[in-house]
Order: sequence, then C-alpha cells, then structure tokens
Amino acid sequence: MANAQTLHQWNQDIAKAIAAMGSDQFFPMLIKAIANRVPVFYPQIWLYHTDLPPQCIYHEIPENARYAQIDQYLEGPYREDPFYEISLNQPRGRFYRLEEVTDGLLEQSHYYDYYYGDTGTVDEVVYLSTLPSGSVINISLMRLLGKGTFGSDELDTLRALSAPVAELLRGHSQMADFSSRYLLEPDIDGVIDHAFQAFGSSILSPREKSVLELMLRGYSTPASADKLNIAVETLRRHRKSIYRKLDVSSQTDLFSLFINSLSYLGAAGVGDPLSVYLSPPTQGNVNLVEF
Repeated sequence: MANAQTLHQWNQDIAKAIAAMGSDQFFPMLIKAIANRVPVFYPQIWLYHTDLPPQCIYHEIPENARYAQIDQYLEGPYREDPFYEISLNQPRGRFYRLEEVTDGLLEQSHYYDYYYGDTGTVDEVVYLSTLPSGSVINISLMRLLGKGTFGSDELDTLRALSAPVAELLRGHSQMADFSSRYLLEPDIDGVIDHAFQAFGSSILSPREKSVLELMLRGYSTPASADKLNIAVETLRRHRKSIYRKLDVSSQTDLFSLFINSLSYLGAAGVGDPLSVYLSPPTQGNVNLVEF
C-alpha cells in the first residue's frame, strides 16, 4: 500500500465492503479487499462465544477441504487452538500470526500432532474484533503447502489493515440482521449448563444424550469415549445415530442447530428447547430467553 494506485484500489475495495455492511455480501467484499492486497487461502469467519461452541459463519473453502478445516476442528481441536484461546481471553491486539503466538513451537504441540499438521496449512494469520457482548469475530487467512509463508512485506501490509478491518467487523455485528441471526450474549452460566443438558433430550436415548453433551462441550472423540468408558467405535456409532435423528450431516450443522435453539429455552421450561424450535409455529407470542 505504498503508492497512490494501490491506495486508490484499497479505497475502492473497502468502500464496497462498507456499502455491503449488514448484508450477506459484507464478508465476501471484506475478504476480497484484503486478498487484493495479499494472496490468502481458505478464508474463514469464526464467531467465538464464551461457554458455547464456536460458529463458522462464513468461509471460502473447497468442498474437499471442509472436513479438515471446519468439521474436524469443531470435533475438539478448537479448544487447543492458540487463536481460540487468545480470542476468549481479552485480546489486546487486532492482528496475530500463529507462528508468533506459539513462539515458533507449533510443530511441537499436541494441537499440531492431533489436528493442525494434517490441514495442509503452512502459515496463518487472523484479525480479531471483540464485540460488546464479549464474543469475538475472527477472520482466519491461510497459506497452503507449496504457496510459501507470508513474507515480511505482506505481514506489514496485513498489520496496516488491522484497524479498519476490526472496526468494520464490529460495525457489521451491530446491524440488526446480524444480531438476529447469531446469539452473541449467552452470559448466564446456569442457562447455558441447562441448555447443554436439555438439548436433544426429547429425541435421543440417554446414552446418545451423554455423547451429545460431550460433543457440544468440545470433547474430542477419544476423550469422550474415555470419559464414558466406552470404545471409540461405539462412540462413533452413537455420533452417527445422533446426526441421523437430529437430521444434520456435520459438526457445523449440529452446533448451529444447538445455538439456534437456545432462544427457545424459556418456552421449553425444563424440557428440550429443540422440541420447541422444531415444532410448527403457533399463534401468539413465544416466551423466548432474553440475553
């Protein structure tokens, strides 16, 4: 962004992103504005909530890589993700590089052995924006095998963009459409614990319900099997049955269904919010939980 022509192009790109705020075109426009400055791959937008599973609310990942990049990440590794930990621990910065966050020791971590080493990623940076609710929006941008890591000039450019990117994310999150689609303020511990315990109870068997609760709390498949004292293959069979009964096909779909059902906790009382969420609409007001 050192010359007038580059600055002019950035201004044009960011103006399009600003014009798209509050619409589904905002994230594609913002990512395009960044990508026109520095080549990036597999852009992802994550919404991290305190005490709740994360949500991938936008991505540009080819179908053959989605399981490794999203679903497998949600099956437990996200809890060990340095970016996840930073996001939910009052981040001071707006831009982070994974290599710097891990002090160059990423390849020696359990996170790398268990998950990250198989993603085909050789470098990753994120933009973070903390929302008034305490939730955090994270834009993840990657470099893949054969594409090389981010160079020093590229990192300088990405850092220079951090302030406007973070503020645009924050502004977009305050638009009515965004707020109505995503639960941003689940800050009552007792309510959240009840949601973990009640969700799916009207549909699943007691054992499946135990497996589901551990899935929602971010336990990996081996850790869940160990905690329930069952074989890993048995647990996987339970997971398949849960997916079938809840009519979802991925961990992403499952987490989205859970978070969407939370607004119906009040109407469900001590019961399953999913039973209310999936029931046909009726006349009159529904008693929703206020956050």
